[in-house]
Amino acid sequence: MRIATYNVEWMNSLFDDAGNLRADKGWSGRYNVTRAQQIKALGVVFKALDADAIMVIEAPDTTDARSSTHAVQQFARRFDLRANKAVTGFSNGTQQEITLLFDPNAMSARHDPVGPQTDADGRKDAPRFDGVFRLDMDVDEGHDRVVFSKPPLELAVETARGFSFRMIGAHLKSKAPHGAKTDDDVMRMSIANRRKQLAQATWLRQRIVQHLDDGVPLMVMGDLNDGPGLDEYENLFGRSSVEIILGAGDEVPLFDPHARLALQRRLGAAPTTSRFWIHPERRFLQALLDYIMVSEGLRAKDAKWRIWHPLDDPECWAQPALRDALVTASDHFPVTLDIDL
Repeated sequence: MRIATYNVEWMNSLFDDAGNLRADKGWSGRYNVTRAQQIKALGVVFKALDADAIMVIEAPDTTDARSSTHAVQQFARRFDLRANKAVTGFSNGTQQEITLLFDPNAMSARHDPVGPQTDADGRKDAPRFDGVFRLDMDVDEGHDRVVFSKPPLELAVETARGFSFRMIGAHLKSKAPHGAKTDDDVMRMSIANRRKQLAQATWLRQRIVQHLDDGVPLMVMGDLNDGPGLDEYENLFGRSSVEIILGAGDEVPLFDPHARLALQRRLGAAPTTSRFWIHPERRFLQALLDYIMVSEGLRAKDAKWRIWHPLDDPECWAQPALRDALVTASDHFPVTLDIDL
């Protein structure tokens, strides 16, 4: 069975309110890429993945007028994907939902949020992801009240062979200091954003520990917008959000081989899953942002990971149509896990 996570940059811009694809010459959310070009490229990538389930990060918006579930299913029908059923969790106001696209003949998946609901004051004990989390980050005299701008998608999944497990799709808030006008603004906003991101990671880790303590097989996947050594503000807090989510010390860990390699090579080469154009510096920045983390029992099921990087993966590089489609489709590249479930 193949499980994938894929951040599709501004997929929302590719659909009208009825969930129909807008395959025209208008600009997509990607720089200098039309909607028709991005849609065609995404079709090539999704067909090549041929996955049983794809956690779509930055999936189309859900509002009173729009449905992420419907739009993603329309996309699947357009390209005759066997993964043609979708499920979305709590909607958000960012126009970037988290939606799982899956093959209904291979598995069933339903949104199954756990944790207590909260009022505006929040709770400290892993509330439901659409609630408020109260946490003392030990940097001031009070508790921070944290909400997810993109609540993680919690799923109960069962394969056609009867194997049950949990899946959590996550897209943590970016640390970019948007709107900063001075160096002091950059520092203040960057620290505040990292502080919030680490609080979100702590909240997510609490939920992970609940499942691991209960012996529940678990996958956590998506765009964590963070990694060890990604910026200088990490040293203020000691750990990256990736390290918090994986677990450390005496904690029961999750495993992702790319994260482990990056943690071991803070000053050396590490895998990357994204490629961004840095306009002021006139160059591309590559970073490891996308992960599929699994509990130890799942890791033992002949688990094999792959980053579909068009420049680093030999199979992608050897297929010009796929290589070019990966570059055109998004600023992130898919990560897959092949596993015997």
